[in-house]
Amino acid sequence: MAPSQSTQAAQPSEPEQPTPPRTFDALVTTLRARGETLTRAQRRVAERILADPEGVAFMTVSELATAVGVNEATVVRFASSLGLSGYPGLIRLCRDRLREQAQLVRRYENLEPLSAEDGDPLERAVALDRANLTRTFARVDPANWDAAVATLAEAPRVHVMGLRKCHAPAYLLSYLLGLTREDVSSLTGVAGTLTDELRRVRPGDAFVSVSIHRYGAETVRAAAWARERGARCVTLTDNPASPLAASAEHVFYVDAAGPSVLRSLTAFTALVQALATAVATRLGHRARSSLLREEELLDEFHVYHPPGS
Repeated sequence: MAPSQSTQAAQPSEPEQPTPPRTFDALVTTLRARGETLTRAQRRVAERILADPEGVAFMTVSELATAVGVNEATVVRFASSLGLSGYPGLIRLCRDRLREQAQLVRRYENLEPLSAEDGDPLERAVALDRANLTRTFARVDPANWDAAVATLAEAPRVHVMGLRKCHAPAYLLSYLLGLTREDVSSLTGVAGTLTDELRRVRPGDAFVSVSIHRYGAETVRAAAWARERGARCVTLTDNPASPLAASAEHVFYVDAAGPSVLRSLTAFTALVQALATAVATRLGHRARSSLLREEELLDEFHVYHPPGS
């Protein structure tokens, strides 16, 4: 006897399988979307994948599990929960990313191989910064770049924040933008004034955050708050695992490898200068008028030492 329709309807349906990400960028999107639902162990695995896909690409499941302090079964189950064919499926996406990056770097013919670890420190620093610049600008998506430039040019106000080692490029960006447009401020939180500075952020403003690992807690909180406030958020950071990436509309990843324990800010400086130049170009005569007023003030206040004296 055939089961009744009511009996058929009562039978539990099989759980819907997640759509597996087909590219590393799709994997990044999936991991960000699942951020708050991941367990602590899963989050460790996800953060390592986002921060170092090139390294993970050649790790065994045992090596990755040991590196993040979880058991192998957790790694395998995590990969399968994403809809991938287990750990091999995860590794394939990481290796695809590695090939993509290699192809981007090869577009720049003047990139030289890094010198040996025991080579001349000056040569090694130069070689690393060449690589930093190449990888940083190769990863800039033109559409994302144009949208960020439009935001920085047209927003009613621009607020720029970067603390500690990232204060220098953040200050440079605010200074250069301030030469070409009105209402640009640098947030420093000096003497406990961060909340006073944030009070001036309004919906529709641009909020730029700059930070690399280890990420400044105040910068992360301020960027998230600005996004909730309705600001258009731009961030310059070092990798997709950065907490700043989650709160930004426009993200630019900057390589900061250095020849010693000190990380390089060369690529940050170059990207900041390129952003400011692109904003000035977009503003056109408005930028020129602003620069002319600046020059008049400099002359009136005798800011620079007079030539020939």
